[in-house]
Amino acid sequence: MTETKKTLVSMRGIDKIFYGRHANRGVDFDLFAGEVHSILGENGAGKTTLMNCLAGIYLPDAGSIYIGGEPVFLPNPKAAIDNGIGMVHQHFMLVPVFTVWENIILGLSDIPLVINKEEIIARIREISDRYGLAVNPEAKVWQLSIGEQQRVEILKMLYRGTKVLILDEPTSVLTPQETREFFKTLKNMVAAGHGIVLISHKIEEIMEISDRLTVLRRGERVATRRAAGISKEEIAEMMVGHCLEGASLSEERREPGEVVFVCSRISLKDERGAAALKEVSLSVRGGEILGIAGVDGNGQDELCEVLAGLRSPDSGSVSIEGNDITHQRARGYIEKGISYIPADRKGVGLVANMSVVENIALKGYCRPPMERGRLFMDWAYITDFAAERVKDYDVQIPDLFAPVRVLSGGNLQKLMLSREITDTTKVIIAMQPTWGLDVGAAEFVHKRLLEAREAGAAVILISKDLQELTSLSDRIAVMYGGEISGVVEGPQKTDVEKIGLLMAGIRERA
Repeated sequence: MTETKKTLVSMRGIDKIFYGRHANRGVDFDLFAGEVHSILGENGAGKTTLMNCLAGIYLPDAGSIYIGGEPVFLPNPKAAIDNGIGMVHQHFMLVPVFTVWENIILGLSDIPLVINKEEIIARIREISDRYGLAVNPEAKVWQLSIGEQQRVEILKMLYRGTKVLILDEPTSVLTPQETREFFKTLKNMVAAGHGIVLISHKIEEIMEISDRLTVLRRGERVATRRAAGISKEEIAEMMVGHCLEGASLSEERREPGEVVFVCSRISLKDERGAAALKEVSLSVRGGEILGIAGVDGNGQDELCEVLAGLRSPDSGSVSIEGNDITHQRARGYIEKGISYIPADRKGVGLVANMSVVENIALKGYCRPPMERGRLFMDWAYITDFAAERVKDYDVQIPDLFAPVRVLSGGNLQKLMLSREITDTTKVIIAMQPTWGLDVGAAEFVHKRLLEAREAGAAVILISKDLQELTSLSDRIAVMYGGEISGVVEGPQKTDVEKIGLLMAGIRERA
């Protein structure tokens, strides 16, 4: 029984405050040896903040941490690792040009002046074999798949002797096949007596792998329950505090209008000279959502960048309302009413060290009403405008002038939507708009995209989530090998197996 297991870590009354607001308030948490304990909650609920306190990244403002029943002080990640606690972050902390073994020993304080490479590699292989973490220690990190890079991060922690492993959204970048292999690794680690903390939004996966789960809401602990016997509806309701209705394509809706946005025979070579896009043609009507499906690496990223004006195609054309804009800069696309919601919120969509107000102003700062007299910006207007957008999109922020890096993923996405979706928006290009979001934030994003469609915007939705695409899209174009392998009309009534075949490059026979 779980109750008889050894307690590895206890956290009591943890408070963490940013800009006068509680990210965590009086949170208690326990982790047993030989269990997977998952932490769930909406974006901004305080999950990662709580674990950052345990990993030595943040110092809690109140509360205590105990390891093996003894109080400990964890002022930095080294102190946490020295106490057997390691964290694998959502965005990996690896040096791409270094080998696997070089990354694993990087930062160790007890490395001798003369490194015994063979001994290090032998130890890495022994750990790899024990836990099922197959990876070549002599390979360069940039040569590895995302799944292999994640194994390197885990190996890094195990090499340092960690007994507690914290994993932040570990499956968000994995394929279903990689996720299955990853879960096998977790089971091997649990069987060896390790304690695993899993932070995730994927309720189905949480229920599959977890022994216990803790739900946080607005920085406070709502409940800690055994995973066995609880339904995903119960979990979702505990996370958001109410029942979720879900957003989907309505049976009664306005008919799509005229064709607004067209790309014709777009071809593009990637950085290595290989064909990334091969004569791709698409059209989208006002009041329509066109979904784009495909396995990663089949040209979706490149197509998105061309459609948003970030890259010029080698051949072909892009037009809006009959006007050719193919070789205009991104500013020209913006001025034509094209909005872009990139998958990378922090790296591309927003500037992490800029304030909420400044990020809202990024699109319109160079023209009235934000611009005043060509050389100046009307900051009073911009601040009022930002406050209005934040309120309309329910963006939870500590302050209008706080840097956006302190916001959760869901609030970052809401902030970006508030800037990109306006009354003048004609085309929305949304790339993985719910990646890494909890069920509540994902529902919010879906509703806003549907509202934009009903307002007459043409929406292009690129997603790896087939359920998301089939529930929201009027049509789905499937990409394979840089081409459109097929277009599915009425996807809600289409067998997903058909879409799956198109994703594998198998076209229907005429």
